[in-house]
Amino acid sequence: MKYIFPVFILLFLSCGKEKSVQLPEIDQTSIHDVRDVSSAYIFYNEAEKDSVELNRKNLIISTNWLVNVDKRLTLRQAIPSIITLQEKKRNAEMHKNENTKNYYTCNDTSIKNLGFIDFTDITYHDGIDESIVESQGFYETLPSETNHILSILFKSNDSISINSEAIVKSEFSSRLKYMDSIQNKIMGVIYLKFNQDLTFQDYIDYKSLLSKIKLKHAIISNDEYIFD
Repeated sequence: MKYIFPVFILLFLSCGKEKSVQLPEIDQTSIHDVRDVSSAYIFYNEAEKDSVELNRKNLIISTNWLVNVDKRLTLRQAIPSIITLQEKKRNAEMHKNENTKNYYTCNDTSIKNLGFIDFTDITYHDGIDESIVESQGFYETLPSETNHILSILFKSNDSISINSEAIVKSEFSSRLKYMDSIQNKIMGVIYLKFNQDLTFQDYIDYKSLLSKIKLKHAIISNDEYIFD
C-alpha cells in the first residue's frame, strides 16, 4: 500500500461518527512506502483530555501495522495503548509473520506526504531501571574494555540531560556527536528516558533528532523508559 497524497489529519469513520487523528509532524524520514498494511488509531478526546481511545478492529496479524497516534496525547496517555498493540502482535500464535513491522505514521513536511518510523523492536518500560548506572569520565578516552553506559533524559520539549549534564535541544546533536567522536574504540550503550508528560509530537521530534546523528562508537538501546 502506497500513499501518494498529502495527509495532515487522518480521518476515521466509526459508528457514523467522524473522528480524527492529528498526526505528528516530522521534517524528514527515510521510510515513505509501506505495503501490505493494516492500521490502528489512538485518538485524543478534546472533551476529556485524559481519555484515550484505541481502535484496533481492522488490524491483521500477518500485515505491517501502521499506528496512528494523535500528536496531542502525552506519553502517559499513549504508551499503554501502544504496549497493548505490541503485545497483541508479539504474543500472536496464529497467522504470525515474523517479517512484518510496526510503524508510527507521521506527516513528513519535507515532501508534504506520509512518512513512517519503525518501532518494531522498541520495548517500553514504566519508570527508570535503577540498575542502569551511567559511565563517568566521558570526556576522557577510557580503556576499550570499559563498559560505557550513557543515559539521555528528555525532560521537556527543550530540556535534556546527558549523564546528568543539562543541555537544550539546539545543543543536543552537536554534544552527542562530540561525545561519540572522542571515543577511539566503543562508547557503549545509550539508554533513552522520556518524561511521561511529553507529548507524542515531542517524542517524535526527539526520535527524529536521534535518527540524524550517525554514531560511530555507540548503539542506542531498544529499551526505552517512560518516567514521571
